[in-house]
Amino acid sequence: MKQSLIKYAFCYLLLMLIFMLQKPLFMLFNSGIYGEYGWDAYRQVMSHGKPLDASLAGYLSVVPGLMLIVAQWVKGRWFSIAQKVYFGLVSVLLSAIFVIDAVLYSFWGAKLDTTPFFYFMTSPGAAFASVSGWYVACGIGVMLLFAAIYYAAFYFGVIRMGIDYASRLSVRWIRTAVLMFVTGLLFIPIRGGFTVATMNLSAVYFSPDQRLNHAAVNPAFSLMYSATHQSDFSKQFRYFDDDEAAARFSRLMAVDSVPTDTVVPLLTMKRPDIYLIILESFSTHLMPSMGGENIAIGLDSIARSGLLWTDFYASSYRTDRAIPAILSGYPGQPTTSIMKYVKKAESLPSIPRSLKAEGYDCAYYYGGDANFTNMKAYLVSAGFETIIEDKDFPLVDRMSKWGVVDHKVLDRAADCNADSWKKGQQPRFVVVQTSSSHEPFDVPYNNPSLTDPAANAFAYTDSCLTAFVNRLRESPRWNRSLVVVVPDHYGAYPKNLGLMLDRHHVPLVMTGGALARKGEIRIPASQVDIVATLLGQMGIDHSDFKFSKDIFAAGRKQFAVFTDPSLIGWVTPTDTVVYGLADDRVIKGRGPAVNDAIDDAKAFLQILYDDLDRR
Repeated sequence: MKQSLIKYAFCYLLLMLIFMLQKPLFMLFNSGIYGEYGWDAYRQVMSHGKPLDASLAGYLSVVPGLMLIVAQWVKGRWFSIAQKVYFGLVSVLLSAIFVIDAVLYSFWGAKLDTTPFFYFMTSPGAAFASVSGWYVACGIGVMLLFAAIYYAAFYFGVIRMGIDYASRLSVRWIRTAVLMFVTGLLFIPIRGGFTVATMNLSAVYFSPDQRLNHAAVNPAFSLMYSATHQSDFSKQFRYFDDDEAAARFSRLMAVDSVPTDTVVPLLTMKRPDIYLIILESFSTHLMPSMGGENIAIGLDSIARSGLLWTDFYASSYRTDRAIPAILSGYPGQPTTSIMKYVKKAESLPSIPRSLKAEGYDCAYYYGGDANFTNMKAYLVSAGFETIIEDKDFPLVDRMSKWGVVDHKVLDRAADCNADSWKKGQQPRFVVVQTSSSHEPFDVPYNNPSLTDPAANAFAYTDSCLTAFVNRLRESPRWNRSLVVVVPDHYGAYPKNLGLMLDRHHVPLVMTGGALARKGEIRIPASQVDIVATLLGQMGIDHSDFKFSKDIFAAGRKQFAVFTDPSLIGWVTPTDTVVYGLADDRVIKGRGPAVNDAIDDAKAFLQILYDDLDRR
């Protein structure tokens, strides 16, 4: 009996040791992010991360416990084979999860959840487009190396250790009872004790620095937690009773009874041609006029001669969250993406659907695989009559990792509109989604003043945008054109941008002959507000867009909201809050009414998840 219990204890302790050692390795791999931290930070990360480690070790120790119980009654080689198979699978899974988490964190700044697997299932080619073949090969090699190390630890620490069998029936029953009791005790670390709250990610959050909290999170637990909390939307983020949340949300979205003629119009005409350019991974940090580097000089010039929002924020951190935010006014969700759920995404209102009712011809241009993240299903249901993607270009044009490079996509969009530039044609709504300013930054462009490949790729896309706008400017339809330029989210430049306000701060730029206003707008807003603002200025009903507000509507509450997997941000003219959702803690708070801002953000998030659940 003693030998069986020792074997069981070794299994649990080995798992704990593996999980604890993964943390400093994770930080060392991401040395660009964690290079400034000393030994004490590593120690704290390992120490505070133990609750999730203990919980997952408990889950993974249940099967060996059950095998030991069965082995008391069924002898034979099956036990040795079963151990090898189980610990082999555990070794491979833990290794793969650890390596994927460590690699993706340098790009996303968030712990591993089900999102990468969603990307892979919808389009494997696009999922791997960000990295080169050798990078994938190296990653697989590192996974296999760690899997071999883990398995060797299990083999010499657990598998080779025998168990003691009993011939007497009464002894077998006693040993079975003891092993069942010990296995039952795993309930304590699995659940996290006997308190009301069960084990969750917040159990390891200990620092005002989110990067240290992320390092403490067990990646396998994070993935498991994400997978088991995908559809239970009505029970997530419950801060108020339903009536209180609804009342607070209604106050946020209400419009005061102020005469609308006091608002300076945005447009010179009610039905302009609209060109919406979604820039991959751009941010304010690329624009000199916004305090950034001298990279997106074309966009900067367009902004200075047109209309620039200086306090504008990306709704979330990935493209599949950004597109519904921009086109449907639907905020990005911290724990999921509505694009994962085709039926729910189909129920969203959209700009193209509203414009089609007004006689618009709607087209979408993208150089990659439109099936990626269920995007094509969303675009079709949103009302786009024409969807141009990689397969609609000659094979010779599809040679980059992400398909067709940006200048060819923008040229195609411009060519397609040549006929509609003739006077009397129906108005058009054209969306162009760029992709070249994304890892691995393989572009047909070389700016000798930019040695960083990422900066060079952003400059390339910027030059493509500039050429597109200049071509449109020379057309007969320029005077009736509105060009709206907005990034989907911050990307990989500048590297290791830690502050969430900085990461989500993006420009919104408008230009065109149909634009009536010029200069800067300093009203806090986010991507979800584009819909109501455009439709409102065109005199088109936008009441279906529950979370979008017309920025120029007189008396409207002024705020911007954004989310990441573990936080929500809220910006008003007087207050700024970044609130940690995992540990219910203010990460950043500034202003005279921070507590009210926190409650507004909570109510907004609660209503969003109620709406997501009902769709």
